[in-house]
Amino acid sequence: MTFTTTFTRLALSAGLALGTVGAAQAAEEDVKIGFIVKKPEQAWFINEQEAATQAGEELGFSVVRLGGEDGQEVLSAIDNLNSQGAQGFVICPPDVRLGPAIMNRANQYGMKVVTVDDRFVGSDGEPMEEVPHLGMSGYKIGQQVGEAIAAEMEARGWDPQEVAALRITNYELPTAKERTDGATDALLEWGFPEDNIFDAPQQNTDTSSAFSAASPVISQRGEFEHWIIYALNEESVLGGVRATEQYGLGAEDVIGVGINGSGAAFAEFSRSNPTGFHGTVAVSSTQHGRQTAEDLYRWITEGEEPPANTETSGTLMTRDNWQEVRAELGL
Repeated sequence: MTFTTTFTRLALSAGLALGTVGAAQAAEEDVKIGFIVKKPEQAWFINEQEAATQAGEELGFSVVRLGGEDGQEVLSAIDNLNSQGAQGFVICPPDVRLGPAIMNRANQYGMKVVTVDDRFVGSDGEPMEEVPHLGMSGYKIGQQVGEAIAAEMEARGWDPQEVAALRITNYELPTAKERTDGATDALLEWGFPEDNIFDAPQQNTDTSSAFSAASPVISQRGEFEHWIIYALNEESVLGGVRATEQYGLGAEDVIGVGINGSGAAFAEFSRSNPTGFHGTVAVSSTQHGRQTAEDLYRWITEGEEPPANTETSGTLMTRDNWQEVRAELGL
């Protein structure tokens, strides 16, 4: 091997090394991530995306906020992110079963992915452990809901045999089932009669869908004067509360407890007259948005992969303490 050939190879190697260092530096200086949510108009997801954006402003990366309400919208959002040079994205999927398809598209583009709130499920029906996730223990949060309802029934002196439970369900979404199962089990353990629990399957996860699901159930059970309401989120519980109001039931006849702690609950607590919406188990959507964005950023820039599964807990927020809880959780 001649000196010229050796020199040329060394120069090329050095150039490649410098290029790699330069690319890494550029990546750190110009990191862009996506934050895709299934319901961009809901307060919970607005808070998450805003918190992620704020984290980016503080740490020096940019966040592209997108909505993905079905599989096609999600894939289009990923294509959009790729065209903008994003290195990864955080996502709350519209359907957890889309996990394999979403990861296939992300892997095509070399993007890193973190899920928030709802966890991907593989073709075997099991959680996709290889995708880092941050969410809440749906079952434990649900138990908190059931315990809060039971405590308020006791405080009001209600006889559980004379109370109807409206369980607004969405069993297609594993997270929703975990939450309502947790609440149901807590109520049954307390002594609530299982025969008094009536299901209202909803097609979506918002207030109008829950209202449509709840109304016929309440109308068919006119023999009950007292109702308790629980669901996967506070928007759905509010739909149930609005349905009870339609049939003349007042705040003194209804105990609804939701999950999240967002603008929908704040607006309800701010009303001059109390409603049947008793409270919500608040979880920090701000924390979820900030933490997942920071985790993804460090994964991209430092190679530090986030934990496989991180679970957050909740705090009961009522009309009496909502301002304090809101400040404490940074909502």
